[in-house]
Formats: sequence, structure tokens, C-alpha cells
Amino acid sequence: MAKILIADDEKYIRLLLEQTLEEITDEGVQLFFAVDGKEALDIIQKEQPELVFLDLMMPKLTGLEVCDLVKNKLGLEKIYIIMLTAKCQVGDMQRGLGIGADNYISKPFDLDGIIEITKQVLAM
Repeated sequence: MAKILIADDEKYIRLLLEQTLEEITDEGVQLFFAVDGKEALDIIQKEQPELVFLDLMMPKLTGLEVCDLVKNKLGLEKIYIIMLTAKCQVGDMQRGLGIGADNYISKPFDLDGIIEITKQVLAM
């Protein structure tokens, strides 16, 4: 069973992504949720999801810190990380991709695009 983590401190964003991905959860995909960076890192280490939607600005650990730990320090570089953020300046994107994020999507995001990239990453 494929696993996806949605890590965002905004409840609305978590709910929106959950509803958006509902059609693929019917195909055997399991969703996990985190409200801060520390919880996200704990879930990543325990569950090792194939895909992580990771908010940039979160309490306890930022998305950048989580991404850096996962990709560069914990040896979990196979986990596909999509940074989701309202900070869509070129410098922010370069920093995220530079530490190992696989993709960078700015808020508000295209829901069909979220489904499409999820299916690509999970080879559905």
C-alpha cells in the first residue's frame, strides 16, 4: 500500500488535499497528516511514505529543515518531497530544490495538478 504524508499547519490545506486525493485513497493509498515539522519528521521516519506534501512555513521544524534532514542526513532520498508554499519567490524555490525537494508548488495550487503529479509519483 502506497503512503502519502500531508504536512501543513493549516487545517484547511490538510482537508483540501485530503479531499483532492480521496479518489486515489480508494485505490489503496494511505494518507497521514502532520501539523508541524517535528510530527512530519516522526511520521516520515516511522512510515517512510513514497510522497510527502510539505509546507514550507511550519512550527517546530520548517519544511526546509525537514526536507534537509530527510534527503541529506537520514538517507531517505527516495521519498518524493513536494514543497507546498505561499512563498513563491525564485530564491525560495531555489533553496527548496537545492536541499533536495523534488518539486515546488505554490499556493494556491491546481487541484488537478496535485492529482496528476501524485499519480505520476506513485506510478498509478
